[in-house]
Amino acid sequence: MQVKTYKPKLNFLTRRGVVWLGQTCNLKCYFCYFRKILDSKNHPEKPFMPLNKAKEIMKILRYIYKNTSVDIQGGEPTIYPEILELVKYCHDIGLKPTLITNAIVLDDLSLVKDYKKQGITDFLISIHALGDIYDNIVGVKGASKRQIKAIENLKKENIPFRYNLVLTKELVSQFKDILYFIKNTEPLVVNFIYYNPFATQENRDRSKIPRYSDYKELLQNAVDFLENLNIEVNIRYFPICILDEKYRKNIYNFHQLPYDHWEWDYLSWSWTTKFNQKTNSPILDEPKVCLPYEIQKYFEYQPIYGNIDLLTSIIYLACNFSKDYIYLLNAKLRAFVHTKYKKGIPCENCSLKYICDGFHGDYARYFGFSEAKPLKLNYTILDPTYYIKNQRKKIIL
Repeated sequence: MQVKTYKPKLNFLTRRGVVWLGQTCNLKCYFCYFRKILDSKNHPEKPFMPLNKAKEIMKILRYIYKNTSVDIQGGEPTIYPEILELVKYCHDIGLKPTLITNAIVLDDLSLVKDYKKQGITDFLISIHALGDIYDNIVGVKGASKRQIKAIENLKKENIPFRYNLVLTKELVSQFKDILYFIKNTEPLVVNFIYYNPFATQENRDRSKIPRYSDYKELLQNAVDFLENLNIEVNIRYFPICILDEKYRKNIYNFHQLPYDHWEWDYLSWSWTTKFNQKTNSPILDEPKVCLPYEIQKYFEYQPIYGNIDLLTSIIYLACNFSKDYIYLLNAKLRAFVHTKYKKGIPCENCSLKYICDGFHGDYARYFGFSEAKPLKLNYTILDPTYYIKNQRKKIIL
C-alpha cells in the first residue's frame, strides 16, 4: 500500500463508517467507554453479533451511506470468531477495513499474514502506556510485551498501523518514553485522546482525571517532535484555547471530526450507534441518510434555530439543508446534549465559541473554567476547519 501526505480540501467530509461487533474484550481498561457493559453478565450489547448481520451492516454502509472505509470495533474485534471473513467481505465490496484493536493476539505472525491475505487496510492500535503501567491500566499481566511483539509483526509484513493513546494521569510519567517508542516504531498517525466521560464513563472518578493544563506542554512538545518525524498528530476532545495557536491545527473536537478522513461519518455513525445495530438481534433499523443524531433533542436544547416542526420536517422529509449544516447540528448535539460539554463565563466572549465544544461537563463541575484562555479577536470564527485546514494529513491509497 502507498501512503500519501496531503493538505485537506476545505469542507471535505469524511466517508469512514464505524461498526461495533459486540462488547466482548480480552482486556479491562478502566477508562473504556463501555466498561459497564463489559463488566455486565447479561447486557444485550455484550455478545458478538452473527456474521450475516455484520455483513449486512457493512453493505448498508457501502451502498446506502456511500462510506468507503470502516473502523471495525468490538470490544476487541480480533477475537470475533469470523473476523477474517468479515475483513475480506469489506475489502471485496470496496469498504477499506480498519480494526481498532489492542493488538495483543497479533503477536502471532501467522495471524498477521492471514489479515494481509484477506485485505486489511490498517490497524488502529490502542497503546496508552508501556510495560507494567500498561499492564496495570488494562488489567492483564504481560499485555504490553505481547502488544510490542504484535507491532513488530505488522512492520515485518508492511501493514500500516496507527496509534491511539488515552491521556490518563498514568501516561504523564511515561510521556517521554512513549514519544521515543513512537519514533522507533514509526506509525503513520498518533491520536492523543483525552480521557473523557462518554458512553458509560459519565460518572468518572475525580481522582483519575488529569487537568488539561497538565498536558499542555507535553502535547505541544509531542506535536513538534512527531511532526518532525513526518508522523501525523491529532489531539481529540481537548479545549482549543488551552493550546497555543501553532498547535490548534491538531485539535479535533465534535465540530472538527467530520472533516478528518480518519474519523467517522456522522450520518452512518448515527445509525450504527443505535441499539439494534450493536446487538446480536436479527433486527436492523431502517437507515436514514439525512437524519442528524437525535435531532429533536437539539431543538429542545437550542430553540433559537427557529420553528421546530418546520425544520424537523425539512430534515426528515426533504433533506434540503447542505450536508455541512446537518453535520454542524450533529456536532452540537453530540457535544452539548449527548456528552454534556459546558461553556463558562470566559467562553462567552471568546472568538472560538462557535467552533469549540468547551470543557467536559464533569470536568467543569470539578475544576471550573480557570484554565480557559479565551481568544478575543475583532471577529468571530465560524468555520470549524479554521485551524485544522492548516494541518498535513496522511492517507492510505
